[in-house]
Amino acid sequence: MKILFASSEGLPFSKTGGLADVVEALPKALVKMGHEVAVVLPRYQKTKHGKVVLPSLTIPLGTSLRFPAIEDAGMVEGVRYFFVDDPALFDRPGLYGERGLDYEDNSVRFALFSKAVIELAKHVWRPDVIHCHDWQTALVPALLRSSYGDDPAVRHIAVVFTVHNLGYHGFFDRSVLATAGLPEEIFNIDGLEFYGKVNYLKGGLMFADYLTTVSRKYAQEIQTPEYGHGLDGVIRSRAERLVGILNGVDYSAWSPEADTFIAVRYSAKDLSGKEACKKDLLAAFKLPTANLKRPLIGIV
Repeated sequence: MKILFASSEGLPFSKTGGLADVVEALPKALVKMGHEVAVVLPRYQKTKHGKVVLPSLTIPLGTSLRFPAIEDAGMVEGVRYFFVDDPALFDRPGLYGERGLDYEDNSVRFALFSKAVIELAKHVWRPDVIHCHDWQTALVPALLRSSYGDDPAVRHIAVVFTVHNLGYHGFFDRSVLATAGLPEEIFNIDGLEFYGKVNYLKGGLMFADYLTTVSRKYAQEIQTPEYGHGLDGVIRSRAERLVGILNGVDYSAWSPEADTFIAVRYSAKDLSGKEACKKDLLAAFKLPTANLKRPLIGIV
């Protein structure tokens, strides 16, 4: 199977949080299972250019046109990487904002990115499945099932949408529908409308073929008013298409047998190094080391 990951960040190229770790580790795991996997990311300021494979895509944004390039960043551990390069939108110090404030044009930035993902799937790398992540790529399924609904090149591509953090919606004025090229008909309770505005995340929840999230427990929690951030009813309406899959660990990076950052390496067969690591952690936080039998708990 050919799987295209679409994400606003992903290691080893860009990162603000745990999303980037998943977008690095899961594609590698799928390649080991025999699938063909590619990842498409925005090319940010700190990301080196790849090889240009499409110098100019024509992307309508409202009454204007933009012309991002598609770059091939090559293979990393069996995974192919592509960048969407639009310097005016992505060549900035931050991924989503600066000095604690979101970029005011994030709605435009990630509308363009979502449309570029679909065009890449048409012209460069044709997948069987597009796997989208969080609100920044949630317009991909919304566009595929509306504006691109009659396009024979992409209309049959399946979409999986993963919610990593339901607290971030992508909540914008209704005018972004025209900017993104989405029809007014989907501005309703069964579409992207949310308290009179457009909710990008809701587009992913409503239009993707399957929904996943980071654990079975979180899949249950986000269906409740307490943790649903106003979208619990939407998620309950699609519960038969929601699967909670516990985030795994990339043992090639997170293994005490190979970790270069801990004081002493250890393994399940030889745990002697754990005590040295415990002493090192206690020293780093200026805690007493007299009683090493006392439990030490670290929480990230």
